[in-house]
Amino acid sequence: MDIDEKLEKVVRNTVEVITREELEGLLASNSKPRGYIGFEPSGLVHVGWLVWMYKVKDLVEAGVDFYVLEATWHAYINDKLGGDLELIRKAARYTRRVLEAIGVDTSRVHFVDAEELVSDKDYWGLLLRSAKKTTLARVRRALTIMGRTVDEAETDFSKLIYPLMQVTDIFYLDLDIALGGLDQRKAHMLARDIAEKLGVKKPIAIHTPVISGLLGPAKKRIGERGEVDELLVEVKMSKSKPETAIFLHDSPEEIRGKVMKAYCPPRVVEFNPVVEINKYILFQQPGFTLHVERPPEYGGALDITSIEELESLYTNGGLHPLDLKKATAEALVEFVGGIQRRLFSSQETLRLLEELKSARVTR
Repeated sequence: MDIDEKLEKVVRNTVEVITREELEGLLASNSKPRGYIGFEPSGLVHVGWLVWMYKVKDLVEAGVDFYVLEATWHAYINDKLGGDLELIRKAARYTRRVLEAIGVDTSRVHFVDAEELVSDKDYWGLLLRSAKKTTLARVRRALTIMGRTVDEAETDFSKLIYPLMQVTDIFYLDLDIALGGLDQRKAHMLARDIAEKLGVKKPIAIHTPVISGLLGPAKKRIGERGEVDELLVEVKMSKSKPETAIFLHDSPEEIRGKVMKAYCPPRVVEFNPVVEINKYILFQQPGFTLHVERPPEYGGALDITSIEELESLYTNGGLHPLDLKKATAEALVEFVGGIQRRLFSSQETLRLLEELKSARVTR
């Protein structure tokens, strides 16, 4: 794979690279750059997480020496799974099984438990040095990386440490690339700023899209401007709000029911979860075609071969929301079914699934 092919694979299905010039230089000068993503093991996996998971697959295939940080202590700080660390560890194992099921070559991935990091005194020394190079106000602005508004995130003092832990994770692992959803932007920008002041490696940030929750944005947020990450906190698919998400363990009937009830206003693609599922998941699969069944009087059957074609048809009124929902539901049932067959062929994964299904998901 030449440099241009690597670059194309790394940046596809992303919304932002900071900066692309730095990334091009890195790929040209380093045949095996170090990259990472950190995730909170917070419960069962929904389809929104597939966006970053497939991007991990892309980076590994592009030759990135990739680290997946199972952020157990971060999840504890963020009150996930009631702060039960044993359940959090099980959620981490389940998520690892999902990565395998979607085709990530996990033999080429370093899985790192946050407990390994926090047990090293050098980690805390690095955190304190990082803290000396920023302000409380800047840390507070970054609290939205936890999936909370700033006010929500100040319920206990440990949450103020969270952004600095994420920055320290990046420095401690000596990374070239930090991958995350767009909602992680403030942590990555904080890391880049502190890196310059500490004289350490400044990470290149790669941000993936965040899929909107099935219920859509609250009316007060539609058309509202402001901090994009605060908006994402409110509208994104979330396992702590199961009515907003399609889970990888959902049955075909559950998937169809959720898609048919989803927010999908006519001619609108912004914050439209049905369009976004097509854009960021289904049409990212090689050779995917969305087959739409319609009566002849409504235009007849239609095969859509690109997301550009779908968005054009939809915004121009050439595709009714009900027809889009039906087609998307069937495509998603088939797609998720393929993952389920691989994922749940393991008795261990089935046991983890049942334990996590019975757990109380908290936010």
